[in-house]
Amino acid sequence: MTVFDAATLRELEALRRRLQVRARSAGSGERIASRRGSSAEFLEHRAYEPGDDLRRIDWLAYARSGDPVFKLFRAEEDVVVRVILDASGSLSEEPKRTYAKKLAASVAYMALANQERVQFASSSANGVRVSDPMRGRAALPKLLRLLDECSFGGPISLSDAIETVVRRSSRAGLLVIVSDFFDSSPVEEACGRARAEGHDLALLQVLSPEELSPPYDGDFALEDVETGALTEVTFDSSVIDAYLARLNQLFVRLRGLAKHNGASYVRTSTASPTLEAIRRVVAKGVD
Repeated sequence: MTVFDAATLRELEALRRRLQVRARSAGSGERIASRRGSSAEFLEHRAYEPGDDLRRIDWLAYARSGDPVFKLFRAEEDVVVRVILDASGSLSEEPKRTYAKKLAASVAYMALANQERVQFASSSANGVRVSDPMRGRAALPKLLRLLDECSFGGPISLSDAIETVVRRSSRAGLLVIVSDFFDSSPVEEACGRARAEGHDLALLQVLSPEELSPPYDGDFALEDVETGALTEVTFDSSVIDAYLARLNQLFVRLRGLAKHNGASYVRTSTASPTLEAIRRVVAKGVD
C-alpha cells in the first residue's frame, strides 16, 4: 500500500508539530516539552513559528544563520497513541478500505515522528488484534506491514473493540477510532468509559459519496456486506429521505459524543483528500 508521497510527507511533518495529546501517562519516555519546569534534554531544531515561546529560540543559531529556530526537547513524559481501525465488512470494499488505512497510517506517522509510542489495533470478524508498542520513525515499516496484513470482514462490535484496547492499556493516551460507525453496539458508553480512564479521544468517520448521497432510483436487491443477507428495496424520494434522516441522526449522536467527552469528531468522504481530514483532527475539530 502506497501511503505517503513527498508532498504528503511534507504536510504531515508540519502537522505533527501541532499534534497534541492532553492525556499523560506516568511512564518515562520521549515527548516534546511544553510545560515550564519539565525535565528535558535537547531533541532538535525547527523553524520558528509566530506564537512560539521566545525563550526557546536558539539565539546562537540565529546569530550564525540569520534565521530564527526553535528548540524542541525530550521530556520525562510518555505519550501513547492508540489507533483502532474498524475492519468490519462495511469498510472492506474499496475505496473505503484503503482510505481508512491511509488515515490510520497518517495519524500513526505523526505520532512516531514525534517520538511517541504507538499501538495499532484492528477489529474484524477474527477478533480484536492489538500490536506491541512502537516508537520512532524506524517503526513505520512495521506499522505499514500491520496495515497491509489487516483482514477485513464480517460484523463487529466497535464498543467491544474500544473496551478491549482500553482494558489492555497500562496507561492513558490518545485513542483514535477510524470507522464508519455503522455499528449498533453501545459506542457512546465505551467512549465514555475510555474518557473516564483518562484517554483523549478522536473519532474519524469514513463514508463513501454513495453513502452520503445515494444515487439510486428504482428496484434493487441489496446485499449486506457483513452478513450476506439480501434485501429488496425500491428507491424513491421517500426511501432516500428516510435513509438520510437516519444518517443525520448518527452524525448528531457522534457530534454529541465528541462534545460531551471533549473529543474531536471528523467526518470525511473518500472523495476528499485524506490530508483535509488529518488537518481537522490535528485542529481537534468537531464536524
